Amino acid sequence: MKKMLSASCGTLLDDIEDIVSQEDSKPQDRHFARKHVVPKVRRRHTPKYLQDENSPPSDSTIPGIQKIWIRTWGCSHNNSDGEYMAGQLAAFGYKITENASEADLWLLNSCTVKNPAEDHFRNSIKKAQEENKKIVLAGCVPQAQPRQDYLKGLSVIGVQQIDRVVEVVEETIKGHSVRLLGQKKDNGKRLGGARLDLPKIRKNPLIEIISINTGCLNACTYCKTKHARGNLASYPIDELVDRAKQSFQEGVCEIWLTSEDTGAYGRDIGTDLPTLLWKLVDVIPEGAMLRLGMTNPPYILEHLEEMAKILNHPRVYAFLHIPVQSASDTVLMEMKREYCVADFKRVADFLKEKVPGITIATDIICGFPGETDQDFQETVKLVEEYKFPSLFINQFYPRPGTPAAKMDQVPAQVKKQRTKDLSQVFHSYNPYDHKIGERQQVLVTEESFDSKFYVAHNQFYEQVLVPKNPIFMGKMVEVDIYESGKHFMKGRPVSDAKVCTPSISKPLAKGEVSGLTEEFRNRLGNHLSSVSHSSAATQRDSASSRMVLQLQRLHQDCALKMSVGLALFALLFAFFVKIYN
Repeated sequence: MKKMLSASCGTLLDDIEDIVSQEDSKPQDRHFARKHVVPKVRRRHTPKYLQDENSPPSDSTIPGIQKIWIRTWGCSHNNSDGEYMAGQLAAFGYKITENASEADLWLLNSCTVKNPAEDHFRNSIKKAQEENKKIVLAGCVPQAQPRQDYLKGLSVIGVQQIDRVVEVVEETIKGHSVRLLGQKKDNGKRLGGARLDLPKIRKNPLIEIISINTGCLNACTYCKTKHARGNLASYPIDELVDRAKQSFQEGVCEIWLTSEDTGAYGRDIGTDLPTLLWKLVDVIPEGAMLRLGMTNPPYILEHLEEMAKILNHPRVYAFLHIPVQSASDTVLMEMKREYCVADFKRVADFLKEKVPGITIATDIICGFPGETDQDFQETVKLVEEYKFPSLFINQFYPRPGTPAAKMDQVPAQVKKQRTKDLSQVFHSYNPYDHKIGERQQVLVTEESFDSKFYVAHNQFYEQVLVPKNPIFMGKMVEVDIYESGKHFMKGRPVSDAKVCTPSISKPLAKGEVSGLTEEFRNRLGNHLSSVSHSSAATQRDSASSRMVLQLQRLHQDCALKMSVGLALFALLFAFFVKIYN
């Protein structure tokens, strides 16, 4: 047998077995002693991929169970869009919450009319990001300027795509960014927007806001809303009447008609505003009321006779919002308003004569580019002459992308001073002092901001505060006016007067979804079924994937253990061969 040199001591060893001393047990002794060994049982460490086989994968998200907070800025049209989006989301299982901090997703519905509104919108986005909320953006800001830096990477739903809000929210919750900004068309013709029979959650269950058209026919140089809402697109009369009927069946006692310009209604579909209004008046129940929205002077001029008749109807508020913006023809020309001050006065004077007591509300912009002191003084004189009971005074803000933003601007300090001066003129008169002592019929629809009174409106849509008696809510009440302020009157219910209940159904509860038609329920069922099948399929696929992965890893473990075992067996076999040789 070949000699080996020991590396440790330099001595010669006959072979490897010489390392074993005489006192050491021989392999065969150890082999026969194994039967007396009691093995120690150790807890096996189950690999992570074998644990919780029945739990869903960590990256799975099931839409339809999250909490959503909705914030809306701007006009009544925007508020209506917000109500529609809330209704659809609630119908599909999402919980609409008023607590922003507990929400999983924030739906921010923006307004682009003025800089402050967009600033609030931008700040809300930043706050949502800081709180790691999912975000969906809606309204006029992203529709008009979708490529702004602070909108990058966020989901956006356009003003005409609100009927697809559920899809956008679902994808956003899954971690995707979705943008739907297209226009709705039928055979190439632009439509008014999403369907009117969609579910909605009314902010006030007693008030239904109906958008009769979207967009307008003007091209005002200061307006950013035109970039978002586009050209005029009107809803058919029958759809609007059906929506009004449905609202009354759900307990609504007051309807607001809204749009960017109600006076232009129907010009794109071969009809007009008076035709629509007479159709709506026919379906208004006794004790319920209709309020008209904003109309620009050019499009109401040709309908003055009919409008006066409609505004005298007992179920229509004698109220009209007609923005003048400036009493200077030079400024109006720069604004491209398409009317002169004389046109506005003609409308106002005619309606004041034919509709005694009518409330005419108006808007004024202070500090439009090029406005001189003389231009401004003409506006001041108009306010002093008409003593508008409702006046919206706005300091001019140049909106990006508008022609007015490129004009020579009035200094900021001058704009602020003119706004302040006009506000002082407005607050110099009290429009309701002469009404103290009158007996009026008022419709109660909401609670005051300080929660001390109920808010009602008389025939002229003037605000009347009444005592908080739950019996009054949603009812016509007769009151005696005993006090007045700049923006309100206070009324004391007549002791022997009857409380008139509108001939409508019981109102929906606050937060309850309206408009769940049979067709929508079927669509909802199909959607939830597909989501359920998709979710089940996803879970099956995930389970199958996990099973395949587990088997692969088990095979790998078995193969490794077998390899080690074979290697050990080969060593032992060689060892025994040498021993017995």
